[in-house]
Amino acid sequence: MGRRAAGQRSYITYVWTHDGWLYLAVILDLHSRRVTGWAVSDRMKRDLAIRALDMAVRQPPAGCLFHSDRGSQYCSYDYQKKLQAHGLRPSMSGKGNYYDNASVETFFKSLKAELIWRQSWPTRRQADAAIFQYINGFYNSRRRHSYLGGISPLGFEAKVA
Repeated sequence: MGRRAAGQRSYITYVWTHDGWLYLAVILDLHSRRVTGWAVSDRMKRDLAIRALDMAVRQPPAGCLFHSDRGSQYCSYDYQKKLQAHGLRPSMSGKGNYYDNASVETFFKSLKAELIWRQSWPTRRQADAAIFQYINGFYNSRRRHSYLGGISPLGFEAKVA
């Protein structure tokens, strides 16, 4: 399997709890499909996206593309400044291009079908803990992906390292 171009995608979804909405920002590595950063909040503000970015940033390859939609969180001065500080090249969806975020939407669909829609969430804190366990205890380490030849994101990264 050849090395793909380095890149990451970032998007936000939401989860209903009895406390109200819980917003989830996720950053997905396009090479391995691993969730490299994520954050939750009761408000969809730029700090949500920035906290996910802070978690995701490790040593990105030079010229790594960082793709997002045109949401105000991603267009904010603070967010763009942080991308630049980490040497990430910003890329944004074209207007009306629904296929641009397909990889992250696939992750969100898996998360919701395999976890979120299976029960109701009394509190945001409970939903947050379950999402943490899903991402770190299952999705990145054990969930098999047809895109990766039937192995997990962490297994794929180990294989190509």
